[in-house]
Amino acid sequence: MSELTKVRPWLAAILGLAITGLGHLYLRRWRRALLWVALSFAVLMLFVPTESVTALSNAANGSGTLPPLTDILPVLSVSLMSVVDAFFIGLKQVSEPSGVLTDDDTESVACPQCGREVDADLDFCHWCTTRLDEPTDD
Repeated sequence: MSELTKVRPWLAAILGLAITGLGHLYLRRWRRALLWVALSFAVLMLFVPTESVTALSNAANGSGTLPPLTDILPVLSVSLMSVVDAFFIGLKQVSEPSGVLTDDDTESVACPQCGREVDADLDFCHWCTTRLDEPTDD
């Protein structure tokens, strides 16, 4: 496992701490990121008192104090669950194979021009665009 793949789950979690859903966007889980943002917004509107939302936005602008922690706890818990979810998705992606097909039924041939393996069903090399069905000059 490379150093980059070891960092992936932790980076997703850190990004998720910064902004809810950002860790999922980093992992290219677009729908899941949108779901977490929508859930976070819904919890904010339904379970956090309006005064606390106003106080939170004023505190973000630097002109007020933070609301009590108990008032914003529902949103914080949803954000924390999003971070944990992003971390475990990152772990799952690291442990999965890289997506390269290794099925024995798939047949491959070597390109006569560049020598790389190409799917036998293709008429051309997707690496160097050499046609495979033409006879080569030997």
